[in-house]
Amino acid sequence: MIIIHYLLRIFIYILIIDVILSYFPQLRSQEWARRLHQIADVPQKPIREMLPQGLPLDPTPMILIVLIQILMYLL
Repeated sequence: MIIIHYLLRIFIYILIIDVILSYFPQLRSQEWARRLHQIADVPQKPIREMLPQGLPLDPTPMILIVLIQILMYLL
């Protein structure tokens, strides 16, 4: 269980770093930033598909972080 908690916590940090990098387009072209975005984007795609198009801000990372926190609490 502890390993799962650590992995989920690391994924939350990956999501936060990905959100911060979205404000720096010059860093998004770096290879490590692209890979980080690919990792963070996999669980976000289904949530984005459920949300209405054209929102001014993307609430997907915040929704995913809350869901992960709930999962960690239940474990």
